[in-house]
Amino acid sequence: MESAGQLDVVGIGNAPDAAAGEHPLDVVGIGNAMVDVLLRADEAVVTELGIVKGAMTLVDTRRAVELSALVQMLGGADEMTPGGSVANTMLGIAALGGSAGYMGRVCDDPLGDLFVSDMVGHRVEHATARAPADDPTGRCTVVITPDGERTMSTYLGASAGFAPADVDWSMVARARTVLLEGYLWDPTAARAALREVAEHCAAPGNDCQVALSLSDSLCVERHRREFIDMVDRCTNVLFANAAELKALYETDDLDEALAAVQGRVDIASVTLSAAGAVLVTPDEVVNVPVEPVDEVVDRTGAGDLYAAGVLYGLTQGYDLERCGRLGSVAAAEVISHVGTRPLVPLDELAADLI
Repeated sequence: MESAGQLDVVGIGNAPDAAAGEHPLDVVGIGNAMVDVLLRADEAVVTELGIVKGAMTLVDTRRAVELSALVQMLGGADEMTPGGSVANTMLGIAALGGSAGYMGRVCDDPLGDLFVSDMVGHRVEHATARAPADDPTGRCTVVITPDGERTMSTYLGASAGFAPADVDWSMVARARTVLLEGYLWDPTAARAALREVAEHCAAPGNDCQVALSLSDSLCVERHRREFIDMVDRCTNVLFANAAELKALYETDDLDEALAAVQGRVDIASVTLSAAGAVLVTPDEVVNVPVEPVDEVVDRTGAGDLYAAGVLYGLTQGYDLERCGRLGSVAAAEVISHVGTRPLVPLDELAADLI
């Protein structure tokens, strides 16, 4: 892999050679294939669950059953939508008019059927074999509090079984960029698969770029050493929020964290909540303002859709300011309502920027 700073930003749109007769894909994502169960509730529910507000907590089968019972006791889910962080990003890229593919393991069960049909229905290619019936599709119970914050309890289910054998190398060969989900670092076999893909793409002669999402600050705490290694050796584009970046470099000072990442990757995209975002290259820092919304209803998927806008812009060869604006437009749309699916066509919202 070329050292940080050597790649021209617009070069991220140079596609590798695709197999004969196959179209290239702007971005291929690999992540935890989940079904999001969205529940609007007050702060007391978060306290009762005993989990960290705004964070993602992994749960086992017993806990997943308890959460399902709780949701039913509270009147049922407000929405049940196929998702997962990187899956949401791929759907956002497709909604902006890009071409996207996805690898993520689901079961041959009703939730798995829902996931696959939803991805295909939104023009995202899906290429992972189904898990057996005794390995159920994962789900993420998302409690949305009145301030729009989301607290996630994640049962990985079948998604945790993703392994090197599940990698569709023909899809990787067609990708301009491969986006890897930090959450998938927890299962050992999945981590090995992501490393194999990253090292393949970063090898000399391969043009596919590697993007990495840090996913969650607790995830960073669990895998800091490996994430730093991935950032330094194999990553072209890094996605993080302020808390995740500070956790990565073990500092409470955002400026120190930004200085630490600058020059280690070609682009670091760091979201700052209400303060917008910054795009950091070895040579500059581009400030990205937030796109105004009338009301923040649900922050679920905001970072995922922001990444979609940035990645779509990069694969089209847009300048950094435009990439950041695309991300802000996509994020603003999704936080204005419950759920991670845009209710307004993103390509129409972003028409003036495309």
